[in-house]
Amino acid sequence: MPHKITYPKRHETVSIAEHLHQRVMPSSSDAAASATSTNVFEIGKYRTVLQTVEADICTAKSKLPIPPPKPLLVGMPCEAGEFPLLVFLHGYFLYNSFYSQLLQHIASHGFIVVAPQLYTVAGADATGDIKSTAATAKWLSEGLQNVLPPNVRPNLRKLGLAGHSRGGKAAFALALEKAETCLNFSALIGIDPVDGMDKGKQTHPPVLTYVPRSFELDMAVMVIGTGLGEMKKNPLLPACAPKGVNHEDFFNECRAPACYFVAKDYGHLDMLDDDTPGIRGKASYCLCKNGESREPMRRFVAGNVVAFMKAYLLDDNSDLMAIRERPETAPVELRNIEFLGSNLKGNEKCPGPFLEENGAARL
Repeated sequence: MPHKITYPKRHETVSIAEHLHQRVMPSSSDAAASATSTNVFEIGKYRTVLQTVEADICTAKSKLPIPPPKPLLVGMPCEAGEFPLLVFLHGYFLYNSFYSQLLQHIASHGFIVVAPQLYTVAGADATGDIKSTAATAKWLSEGLQNVLPPNVRPNLRKLGLAGHSRGGKAAFALALEKAETCLNFSALIGIDPVDGMDKGKQTHPPVLTYVPRSFELDMAVMVIGTGLGEMKKNPLLPACAPKGVNHEDFFNECRAPACYFVAKDYGHLDMLDDDTPGIRGKASYCLCKNGESREPMRRFVAGNVVAFMKAYLLDDNSDLMAIRERPETAPVELRNIEFLGSNLKGNEKCPGPFLEENGAARL
C-alpha cells in the first residue's frame, strides 16, 4: 500500500498510484456563494489537488517514464484547462509540505505550482540548490505532463519562479544565470529572501552585489519582506532574515519592472502551514520572531503571488493595482509598498497619502 501523509483536516487524502499521492481542497464556491469579483487573498474559484511525486533516485519501480530529479509537491486545479506554471523553492531546513496551504491557495486561482524538495540536509553552499532547481526546470518540459491528469495542461510559455528564504536566494541566482536552464521565466518572486548570515557573510554563491539596480533580470520581479524577520527571537539566536542580506537589499538591486511589499508585524516563517509536524515543524515556531498567527501572512503572500502572476503572465494587472491603490484591503498591515517600472504606471513609487520622503509607501 502507498504511504499516506497526514494533512490538515479540511483536506481529503486520496492515494492514486504507487508513485504519487493526492489531497483535494474545495474551491471558494464550495464553501460560500460565488462573488462577483475576485479577491486574491481568499481561496479562488478552482477546486485544487496536491500531489506528491517521488524522485528518480527512489523510483526503481516507478510507473513514470521520466521521474523528476527531486521529489515534488505539485498543486493544481482539479478542472480541465491549460494553466500557467509557478516553480516554488522552499526555505532553509524546511520541507516543501510545510507550504501546502500556500500552494493550494495559489493553485485555486488557476495556476499549477511545482515545489521541489531541494534537499533534506544542506550546508552553507547553495550551489546544489541552484543546480537542482535548474534540473527541475529542465524536467518540466519532459516529464511534468506525465504526473498531471490528461485534461490539466501546463503552459510552459507562462512560467514564474518563486522562492522563500534561502529558496529566494536560489530563485534569484537561477534568474541571474548562475546555472543554465532551457526555460524562460517571465516572473520572479522573492519571499523574504536571504543571502546569508550578514553582509560579508553571504552563502556561496553570493547574489547581492550592494550596487543599486545592478540585477540584470529579463523579467518582472516582486519582493515580499517581513518586518519581524530582521529581529532576533532571543539574544542567543541570529535573526532569520538579517539586515544587510534580506528583502530590502534584494529589492535595492532590482530594476524595473519591480514591486516591493513589507508586512509590518509578521515574521520570516509566518507564511507556512498552521500545522507543521515533526521536529523541523515545531522548530519553525521557535527559531524566528513570529506574528500573532500565520493565516493572515499566508493569505497575503498567496494573494500577492496570484496578483503578480496574473499581471505578468496573463496581462491582467487589475488585482496588483488594487493592492497598490487600496493596501488597507490586505489581510496584514503593510510597512512598505514600492513600485518601479513602466508596466506598473511609470517609474514611480506608490502615490497618495502613504508616500513619505524616501519614496516608500508606509501605512
